[in-house]
Amino acid sequence: MKRLLLLIATLLIISLIIISIFTIQSSRRPREAQIISAGTPMAGFARATGPIPITFPEAHGPHLDYQTEWWYYTGNLDAESGNHFGYQLTFFRRALVLGDQEDARSSDWATRQIYFAHFALTDVTDQKHQSFERFERGAAGIAGAQSIPYTVWLDNWRVEQAGDNRYHLRAAQDAIMLDLTLDDLKGPVLQGDRGYSQKGADVGNASYYYSLTRLKSQGTVAVRGKTYSVSGLSWMDHEYSTRALTPDEVGWDWFAIQLDDGNELMLYQFRHSDGTIDPFSSGTLIATDGTITSLNQNDFQIQVSSIWQSPHSGGQYPAKWIVEIPSQNLMLDIDPYLADQELSVSFTYWEGAVRITGVHNGNTVLGIGYIELTGYVGSMAGQF
Repeated sequence: MKRLLLLIATLLIISLIIISIFTIQSSRRPREAQIISAGTPMAGFARATGPIPITFPEAHGPHLDYQTEWWYYTGNLDAESGNHFGYQLTFFRRALVLGDQEDARSSDWATRQIYFAHFALTDVTDQKHQSFERFERGAAGIAGAQSIPYTVWLDNWRVEQAGDNRYHLRAAQDAIMLDLTLDDLKGPVLQGDRGYSQKGADVGNASYYYSLTRLKSQGTVAVRGKTYSVSGLSWMDHEYSTRALTPDEVGWDWFAIQLDDGNELMLYQFRHSDGTIDPFSSGTLIATDGTITSLNQNDFQIQVSSIWQSPHSGGQYPAKWIVEIPSQNLMLDIDPYLADQELSVSFTYWEGAVRITGVHNGNTVLGIGYIELTGYVGSMAGQF
């Protein structure tokens, strides 16, 4: 009986420890969503308060002074067979307490960092979207990130430096496998003011944010016993902060667009609880030669032309868009490859591959991209 009581007590303690680390509040959300919102205090963590030097390759690695960080890979891939695939592979880091994870600790399993990751594949031909999630501690080599050579990983989901401006991405789960070589054609794009991306009026409501906007992608996709040779374009975002969002920002719409005239476009808009758009919404247009044009909320309009209701969560998401940037003579019609690209993981959000037609400077353009929609199934207020 004593051994049974001891076992019960031990299991209770373990459960409490796990809950304290991995608690995800009932309101769901990402880019992440309630990134391990275990009530970790902000005190002591660095805040993004203005532009700072961002140098490479050091910037690719983890920034442990900041509480939250993510490395985001999305892309559109075409197979020789005519199949089209969209993919997402995202790694998140959340600090439990302030401190360098390399500090001497009594156990190799001790950690101050939790990593989790999302892997999703959209199979347009079969009209199917699948997503997966993993959690690990940043210890014992199971999960982590480093700058030289750049690597971010969680178990066998991994992105790593494979040469000058070249990266290798691999993820596999169940009957799905993705193995890609990514060649950076333009170099890092510092978003906002030299990488300082302000998300609200208060000091610290900001992040440091850069992108690799045109990654030539080649490799293989395996799904349900079939392997396809694929090629296409990918996009990478790396962002780190400590509580960037304001309490009234319930969610955001984020657009990463790659056009066939060599331009790329990043836009995001924050939505308030009353439905209005936050004035700190912004974007960046990257020209063929790499020239960057910063955009504020008044420079672009995003009009929703269709709504999709999820049969899984009941959330109602925008499903088609018209984007206009008058100063750039740019108008785009954006349509998802597949309506149902909702991820129901520890939090619920929509992230999916889209196709684009439009006009730029009087010329017809085509494009591809990825869109992320958060806060449509529960508010994200106060989480970032």
